[in-house]
Amino acid sequence: MSDLIQNSIDAFQNSHPIIQFCAYVSFLFMAIIMGLMIYLKSLRSRLRIKGRIEATYKKKYEADLIEYLYADDDPENNEQQQKIIAYLAKSSHNRLKRKLIINTFLKLKNEISGETADAIQNLYYKTGLINSATSTLKSKKWDAVARSVRELTQFEIKEAHDEIIPLINHPKKEVRNEIQKYLVKLFRFDGLEFLDVLESNLSEWDQIQLLEILNKFNNLEIPDMSKWLLSKNDSVVLFTLKLARIYNQYEAQEAIKSLLNHTNTEIRIEAINIVNHLGIFEAVEIIKTDLFSRCLEEQIAFFKMMEEMAMPDDIPFIKEHIQHENFYIRVSVMKIMNLITVDTDNTFKVNTITPDFSIDKDLTIAS
Repeated sequence: MSDLIQNSIDAFQNSHPIIQFCAYVSFLFMAIIMGLMIYLKSLRSRLRIKGRIEATYKKKYEADLIEYLYADDDPENNEQQQKIIAYLAKSSHNRLKRKLIINTFLKLKNEISGETADAIQNLYYKTGLINSATSTLKSKKWDAVARSVRELTQFEIKEAHDEIIPLINHPKKEVRNEIQKYLVKLFRFDGLEFLDVLESNLSEWDQIQLLEILNKFNNLEIPDMSKWLLSKNDSVVLFTLKLARIYNQYEAQEAIKSLLNHTNTEIRIEAINIVNHLGIFEAVEIIKTDLFSRCLEEQIAFFKMMEEMAMPDDIPFIKEHIQHENFYIRVSVMKIMNLITVDTDNTFKVNTITPDFSIDKDLTIAS
């Protein structure tokens, strides 16, 4: 046997270098595979143990929380409540346990309302969980900061406002997004104060999220939006124009008219659209004075606007462009001309389809 092994070694040593290299690579891959198998088995075992530990603690915290919430007001039960508070406070120093406690609180808080939900929020204060969340706001790890802001939002902790607002221009978008949601969810329109100081771009998705949050609340006290329409941050201006449209901000007409000459084309087009929505007739003359020095998209938006805002005095101007080279403008001009007719007595009327209107049946139907 020893001779066989020795002969094999000698044969290997005398073999071609390429064969030796391939053998070494094969041995290396086999060692890596064996190592990975051992690691995965160990990892699977650890995860199984961790899952059992989490399930045990979760069950314990749920029982403690229910006992705390439904305890009577007699001194004996109050003493038991204090023990539960102390136990949860001590457990929260461990990262895993704190996560389980938070998840347990939120699970029950989202399923109930009223006094019981308030009691859970009070317990969040009493266990000192709020202190660890607010202290994490100073962390250099952006993901930890984002999680803390999300947690404070979920527990509706308004007291953290002064510590959160300075982070509104945080370099990480994820943190900024969580802060914006915190402010709007808890403070409604007052929370939009961050628009005063926002330096970064407010993405389209961010705007949709904020509008969705505001849409959930009724009887909102809407502030003056003019200052945001004059912001140097174009994304803030575009977002404010959306707000002005949704909440019919007639008070912001002057600011909106000033945007018709903004340096940003997208803002000018959106301003034209909201002029139509709010019926700001004074703005029509402003646009007409330099209409054809504007980009084509603005011209199309203007004629689209005039489909609803055209007056008899505008007919001569509209008529001049009935042969415009752009198809969409020609369509808008024809719509306006078909809707409004100026009579000899300088009155106008809306045209309707006459009763004897008929379709030419000889037209070929394309298939």
